[in-house]
Amino acid sequence: MGQTGTFQKDVEKYGNIEYMRCSPDNDFFPDLSTVPRTDIIFFCSPNNPTGSTASREQLTQLVKFAKENGSIIIYDSAYAMYISDDSPRSIFEIPGAKEVALEISSFSKYAGFTGVRLGWTAIPKELLFSDGLPVAKDFNRIVSTCFNGASNVAQAGGLACFSAEGLKAMGDVVGFYKENTDIIVDTFTSLGFDVYGGKNAPYVWVHFPGRSSWDVFAEILEKAHVVTTPGSGFGSGGEGFVRVSGFGHRGNVLEASKRLKQLFK
Repeated sequence: MGQTGTFQKDVEKYGNIEYMRCSPDNDFFPDLSTVPRTDIIFFCSPNNPTGSTASREQLTQLVKFAKENGSIIIYDSAYAMYISDDSPRSIFEIPGAKEVALEISSFSKYAGFTGVRLGWTAIPKELLFSDGLPVAKDFNRIVSTCFNGASNVAQAGGLACFSAEGLKAMGDVVGFYKENTDIIVDTFTSLGFDVYGGKNAPYVWVHFPGRSSWDVFAEILEKAHVVTTPGSGFGSGGEGFVRVSGFGHRGNVLEASKRLKQLFK
């Protein structure tokens, strides 16, 4: 829509986008005192690719920041079912969030709907534009204009997911992938790497200090025949990291673990 500005290749940024860098140094939560005001704030928790999860205190800071700046938070909670501690699963657990946030989610990571394409958006009635008009009303107008709705097959599948049997099945799937993720975390930890994420998300964020993430990706691919994702593929803030995913068959994860230990022993 022309709002990003031009891409500045030398710094790998779009001119009109403010980047809230999240790293181990700030516990993967941005220093909001250094972030200028923006109309929209995109925030994903549990996060892809770092696997980190925002605490209740951190999300309270984010809501306060949005209120003070007249910003709207678009909160991506696609991995909320992976949370196993007391971290908020929804931005709406935070007092006042309904006045500044909308939340998006998906069946992709819970029920294998990645190709089926079915998700949802929750927009509180309290969320208003600066002129007082409801965001939900405008959102409905836009969606109704450019989208005819998900197919009946996809919707039926989504409804089945929320039955007692479906909820149990999704819980089993999440539990299985969390076990895979534990194996990956243990593998890299045993090799002496600094490992982040993995607790409340199916992603493990592994640090290779001083190395190009693409070089690490290539080494693991060519020498161990294991596919990871170079951190810089998610932006310049991911340089020096690779993302490893718990999504996969158990046998493949165990074999990958064996090969990684042989490579980096």
